[in-house]
Amino acid sequence: MSFEFKDIVEVVDKVKKNCEGRNFTQSIELIVNLKDIDLRKPENRIAGTLELPHPPNKPVKVCLFATGELYMKARDFKIDLILDRDELVKLAGDKRQAKKIAKNYDVFLSEASLMPLVGRTWGVYLGPRGKMPTPIPPTLDLANAIERSKRMINIRVRNQPLIQLRVGTQDMDDKQVVENIQAALNWIIGKLPKGLTNIQSVYLKGTMTPSFKLTIKR
Repeated sequence: MSFEFKDIVEVVDKVKKNCEGRNFTQSIELIVNLKDIDLRKPENRIAGTLELPHPPNKPVKVCLFATGELYMKARDFKIDLILDRDELVKLAGDKRQAKKIAKNYDVFLSEASLMPLVGRTWGVYLGPRGKMPTPIPPTLDLANAIERSKRMINIRVRNQPLIQLRVGTQDMDDKQVVENIQAALNWIIGKLPKGLTNIQSVYLKGTMTPSFKLTIKR
């Protein structure tokens, strides 16, 4: 079974045409309905972070765990929250505050040397949300890491056999939206126990539009 590229192009065009006439820019969302998957089993509850080929034009809040030189360098960039070693340990001990940060921030980055500590202290908050930090080695360009974070989306399947995520906006180039859709579908299929067989149906919709079904070639 496979998804037809031509079909995705046609459906994206339908969604965009239905987005016209509003006084705001609508998001384009991908909806994947799953089947034959037992979500009572923890291993079937998908959680992870996907880097899309193109930013989905969604504001992304970034949290960085860093020390020393990286901490000082990060202060020159537009990072929403920077926590040093002492702060990350202290906040991890405050369950309410830690859960709030885990919920409200989209992407987490960490100095590579801090990853073991972050895993021990923040794993319980970030792991279930699929938000474990991306390690930042000393040689990595921080600006590049921040730019990549804008393309990151979190995907989770918990209690309902449904995945819904933003893949772009109506003002994005069609080709970029299509490539984001393909990347998301490939990621999801790769995480499912039986791959494409576990997909019941796939739809695209705008914020205020009807849903349009994608054709699955069987």
